[in-house]
Amino acid sequence: MIAVVKVGSSSVTPETVARLCDEIAVARGAGHTVVVVTSGAIAAGWAALGRGEQRPSDPAVLQAVSAVGQHRLMRLWQDGLDPHGLLAGQVLLAPLDFVHRTQYLHARGTLRHLVDLGVVPVVNENDAVADEEIRFGDNDRLAALVAHLVGAELLVLLTDTPGLLTADPRRDTEASLIEEVVEIDHQLERLAGGPGSTLGSGGMASKLAAAKIATWSGVQAVIADAGRPGVLAAALAGEAGVGTVFRARKGRLSARKLWIAFALGSSGRLTVDEGARTALAERGRSLLAAGVVAVSGGFGPEDAVEIAGPDGRVFAKGLVRLHAERSGEWMGRRSQVVVHRDDLVLVT
Repeated sequence: MIAVVKVGSSSVTPETVARLCDEIAVARGAGHTVVVVTSGAIAAGWAALGRGEQRPSDPAVLQAVSAVGQHRLMRLWQDGLDPHGLLAGQVLLAPLDFVHRTQYLHARGTLRHLVDLGVVPVVNENDAVADEEIRFGDNDRLAALVAHLVGAELLVLLTDTPGLLTADPRRDTEASLIEEVVEIDHQLERLAGGPGSTLGSGGMASKLAAAKIATWSGVQAVIADAGRPGVLAAALAGEAGVGTVFRARKGRLSARKLWIAFALGSSGRLTVDEGARTALAERGRSLLAAGVVAVSGGFGPEDAVEIAGPDGRVFAKGLVRLHAERSGEWMGRRSQVVVHRDDLVLVT
């Protein structure tokens, strides 16, 4: 089995990393392939600088801090792998690596060659140069995209909680673990809340978003406690109660559809009438200008846009073919293709 294991900043400690490396070595001995996605460069850099617990918010400062911490983070993983005679291979990725086909293939080739060479790939965001990713991205989403990239069957998101709970345990002592999720809906997304740690940029909401990306890619996902001994072996074996398990969808999105749905930021929104919504959602048609009733944003051709129905709820995303600034000329007036069905993904 190919598994991608993501470790959050709050769990990147010498003790936890050493134990996880022990588990990675065991998993590899059992014939599994493990790719690590690690957070912690900014946290490691900030700790080395000795500036206190509160992490800075200025993107430029975060870039500099991550540059200080990146090699320390990799040293931590290599130290954990050394007793097993394994090498860590650093791979720094950014959103463009998933958007552009050539870069996507290069990234996939690098990861595959590392595996063939017996190296454990250790992936992180390219924080030192990708300020947008520091502000808006997170390694949870990156891990889900990597899982698709390497053709993984399992994504394990390790954090400092047992998994997705029925309520916020900081407010409700009766909160219990949700052991299995078949479909991620709006109620679950509301339950996930916001970021939970000052050390990282993620939180349960970002992990749920990553699980959604993974399951839509045909990859099973697990959110589990990094501090639990044997957590990786339990996740690989599919043990009940290891954490929250998200079942993969039967249909696997193509790389292109995945880019459109999850890797590309939206530059605007198109609101369509009920006829157009039905044509897109139920008949697999292209979006025509005649069905567009409102336009927002400053998009141009090949930009990604959200598509909402008459109720305002977003149900699709796609690459638009026309300019927003000229919407007065085409909106609701022509049978011109605004978003072709090959460039459109239903997101509900």
